[in-house]
Amino acid sequence: MVLKFLRCCCTAKQHGDDEDKIKFGGGNVHVVTSKEDWDQKVSEANKDGKIVVANFSATWCGPCRVISPLYAEMSQTYPQFMFLTIDVDELMDFSSSWDIRATPTFFFLKNGKQVDKLVGANKPELEKKVAALAGAGAGA
Repeated sequence: MVLKFLRCCCTAKQHGDDEDKIKFGGGNVHVVTSKEDWDQKVSEANKDGKIVVANFSATWCGPCRVISPLYAEMSQTYPQFMFLTIDVDELMDFSSSWDIRATPTFFFLKNGKQVDKLVGANKPELEKKVAALAGAGAGA
């Protein structure tokens, strides 16, 4: 039921004032601006042994605004991860290649391969997934 609500609210671009938009970034979050930027960041993460957390988001999305501060905070708490944000409106073709159907959608990549995914602004689940991957990464 919640997922249907998220899809309803966050799959069609809504127009509003600029103050309604969230500011991407903050903390140690890198805002991806192109496919080349993405490739460079994922390559850097792989070289450094970091897990990538990729947040496909939109500036006008209410649930994205809600989870954005937690995402920025987590980027500081977990320096062993690389936190990326992709604006689905700015990088439409790239986002489509990831089959994004709702925002926010989080992908977790290790060595360039998807190891997990979360659709929606579920704070406890995002924290749980990152903490679990942090624990798994410590033993690797």
